[in-house]
Amino acid sequence: MSTHKAGGKASQHVSPAGKRLGMKASDGEKVSPGMILVRQRGTKIKIGRGVASGRDHTVYAIIKGKVKFTTKLGRKVISVI
Repeated sequence: MSTHKAGGKASQHVSPAGKRLGMKASDGEKVSPGMILVRQRGTKIKIGRGVASGRDHTVYAIIKGKVKFTTKLGRKVISVI
């Protein structure tokens, strides 16, 4: 008789590591050029003045200043002023 349950593919499954998505800077925070503000999948947050978007939709600062969140046509917009 077996003393252990048979281990199939399901019990050997290892989930992938998290991608650390989300906000990296909050409203009013001082940032410098190159600092990442948001990591996202798709463009959930649109880019405004003083920021740029990377190949994977990462939003980063291109100027020195403070982070500002606004809404335009019902969409969240992030800027550096």
